[in-house]
Amino acid sequence: MPKRGKKYLAAAAKIENEKMYTREEAVALIKETATTNFDPTVEVHMRLGVDPRKAEQMVRDVVVLPHGLGKTVRVLVFAEGEDAQLAKDAGADYIADAELIKKIQDGWVDFDVAIAVPQMMGQVGRLGRILGPRGLMPNPKAGTVVPGQDLPRVINESKAGRVEFRVDRTGNIHAPVGKASFSNENLSENLNSLLDAIRRNRPEGLKGPYVRKMVIANTMGPGIKMDIAEAGF
Repeated sequence: MPKRGKKYLAAAAKIENEKMYTREEAVALIKETATTNFDPTVEVHMRLGVDPRKAEQMVRDVVVLPHGLGKTVRVLVFAEGEDAQLAKDAGADYIADAELIKKIQDGWVDFDVAIAVPQMMGQVGRLGRILGPRGLMPNPKAGTVVPGQDLPRVINESKAGRVEFRVDRTGNIHAPVGKASFSNENLSENLNSLLDAIRRNRPEGLKGPYVRKMVIANTMGPGIKMDIAEAGF
């Protein structure tokens, strides 16, 4: 077990280990358990009852949080010609030309979201070993491979608080829902938007519980167990 600091232990002391908190209780408590000197991100961690090895049980989607993520999102777009200009006009931070693609091949990943038009995927595919492990690879299922006319919408959504969630190979989902400084109301609305999206993605024919465990936590802070039934699962 790692040695915990005084701030962490003080925050953990506010949480009842055996209690399953309602969404309202968890949001209120999350603001009291911030242990960092910066404004920490609030994240939801869920263990699902799915088998991610089966394609029909893959849980993956995107959701636009109504109150954003409370941070500046840097968007890179793989596009050329008119599409590149459209992306630039829509507020993309980087347009991946040949020089920037070479820079990414060398390991540069100083951006948060990557979007591509279909015509560029041949070049993007060669960057898979760099982008894939970091969750930055454009993907049609995640809505980050789109035709040029859709670039402004996807860029705006990404900057406004577009979150992609995907069950990993161990059956878990990890997703941010905002910052500890958010009001209780805004944090609750973001949380509910994420949970609604995950609820809608329950695989058809799944036997047994969909969600086995759900925890909410601040960056570097203790986890707060949430009541799965109260959350609508």
